[in-house]
Amino acid sequence: MAPMLPTIEWTDDAVVMIDQRKLPGREVYVRCRTAAEVARAIRTMVIRGAPAIGVAAAMGIALGMRKSRATGTRKFVTEFQRTCDLMAATRPTAVNLFWAIDQMKRVFAAAAQAGASVEEIRERLTTEALRIHDEDVASCRAIGAHGATLVPQSASILTHCNAGALATAGYGTALGVIRAAVEQGKQVVVLADETRPFLQGARLTAWELVKDGIDTTVITDGMAGAMMRLGHVALVVVGADRIVANGDTANKIGTYGVAVLAKEHGIPFYVAAPISTVDLLTPDGSLIPIEERPEREVTHVGSARIAPVGARVRNPAFDVTPNRFVTAIVTERGIARAPYTESLAGLVHGNRADERS
Repeated sequence: MAPMLPTIEWTDDAVVMIDQRKLPGREVYVRCRTAAEVARAIRTMVIRGAPAIGVAAAMGIALGMRKSRATGTRKFVTEFQRTCDLMAATRPTAVNLFWAIDQMKRVFAAAAQAGASVEEIRERLTTEALRIHDEDVASCRAIGAHGATLVPQSASILTHCNAGALATAGYGTALGVIRAAVEQGKQVVVLADETRPFLQGARLTAWELVKDGIDTTVITDGMAGAMMRLGHVALVVVGADRIVANGDTANKIGTYGVAVLAKEHGIPFYVAAPISTVDLLTPDGSLIPIEERPEREVTHVGSARIAPVGARVRNPAFDVTPNRFVTAIVTERGIARAPYTESLAGLVHGNRADERS
């Protein structure tokens, strides 16, 4: 496989990320020189995907504090909290964002309690942001290794949205499962839902897989059921932006419909995500905040309006798939199955033995 282009990288004076809004037509990189620019990049979907958003937030906080002119601890603390709040306000559904912010807060608090200087705190925050990045890549590879065990020797896999290298620091979660299966010599073909309205499947998933030389067919979201009925789908694997304690899963809008169709046709439906996506503090999916995106994403494709002026628009970015439709959840620590309240808690708390196949 060809090496993936980097999704996000750290430099001393900037956070650099590929502009996913421009793909697949152009490979353009955005250089964010301030925390505010990183926050804007997250909010406007220059970078997207729950793990990648978490990495970007951590790097944005580290960058913001490196650029801070505060020399006294009190002002530095105030600026740090303001920067964390700025990142937290960007995308409400992806729990990885808040997990990464909490990691940065823990490092900051420990350094301050130890009497570290402002400069030392800056360095520790930078180190932590880089650790979060590297840990995400390692997690994705482990997710891929676990998930590949669920893929038959020959399989047609349907996926929704983009849960690939572009949605993470590298390699991907759902696409990490696909990549790992291919690396093991399995014969895999992929059906990629286009994923209206932002077209992450058609633009991003297909782009990644074609670059890797993996047989990929783009279908419209409304074709998934017909493909299943015709026997063209052996399994479904998707990513997640939040997995709550009972196994309910928030992912890109349209995922719920795919899960219902898979259940109806007796097709396994797998969710692949890192432990940082698991939110044990939220008991069920009804409590997950769902982000509403701008109307223009629905009414326009590029610069072309496709809906009449005056029509009302709904644009929830995510939907929630109840746990009864989820066959298994693949994490870097193993595979969770129902009852998820027990299996997810076991994996989060370090029980790596819960891989009941």
